[in-house]
Amino acid sequence: MKIICIGRNYAKHIAELANERPENPVVFLKPDSAILPKKMPFFIPTFSEDIHYEVEVLVKINKVGKHISPKFAPKYYDTIGLGIDFTARDVQSECKAKGLPWEKAKAFDGSAVVGEFFPKEAFDLEKLPFQLWKNDEVVQDGNTENMLWKIDELISYVSQYFTLKKGDIIFTGTPAGVGPVKDGDVLKGVIDGKEAFSIKIK
Repeated sequence: MKIICIGRNYAKHIAELANERPENPVVFLKPDSAILPKKMPFFIPTFSEDIHYEVEVLVKINKVGKHISPKFAPKYYDTIGLGIDFTARDVQSECKAKGLPWEKAKAFDGSAVVGEFFPKEAFDLEKLPFQLWKNDEVVQDGNTENMLWKIDELISYVSQYFTLKKGDIIFTGTPAGVGPVKDGDVLKGVIDGKEAFSIKIK
């Protein structure tokens, strides 16, 4: 299975990191070894002094597809979830400054939190609210209505380059409010009032 991540899909997040607004979705991958095992804490890696959380709506692909039209994209997923794209921001900044790939900053072991998945019929995907709580305080408060590219558009775009297979997961981008974690923090993800995950930082 593949983890396909979308960067810069919310305007306010683009602004908070002083990035340029892209003409097309920014796409990068994480290996399956990046998935944080269920009920395990997230251990801050020794190679970074600035690990950031980025909460994202997730889509799990349910069948093989290539060159998928946006109007047919809904046939390729039936569940929606929530997760975290952990980012070594200091490592990423160094890579970006040198024009290098981001994998060391984005694809390291444990960098992908994949929470519970729920039937998509339970949600209004055009206006889907989601939050990340850190130590009982909301730090990210997003809504899919603010996506630059909607879920079906992302599936169509990504499928131009990668054959999508059953079990693949798409991270659809993070809203504003990203920030650092430290030992002892507790992160909880909520999608439309449903808790999707809760993890401890160590």
